[in-house]
Amino acid sequence: MDIQFLYKYAPILLVIIAVIFQYNLFVTPEMLEHTHREILTEVAQVYITKSEFGNMKEQMVDINKKLDKIYDTLINERSSDGINRN
Repeated sequence: MDIQFLYKYAPILLVIIAVIFQYNLFVTPEMLEHTHREILTEVAQVYITKSEFGNMKEQMVDINKKLDKIYDTLINERSSDGINRN
């Protein structure tokens, strides 16, 4: 490399480097980690885990079974009291 070549293109290189730093065109690992943590907290607030979904599904099945038992008990009591006679 010639010194004249370096003197000729040095201002352009400095401008390019300044633009790269000014607009953060390259991401640092710290910035990636910060963004990653933000995404994880946002996802944790909006969505549930697979195990929580499984637990909720089991609870819904239990609730449905209990409602069916209550419904059957009410029908049996009404029919034994003679309320639903045709």
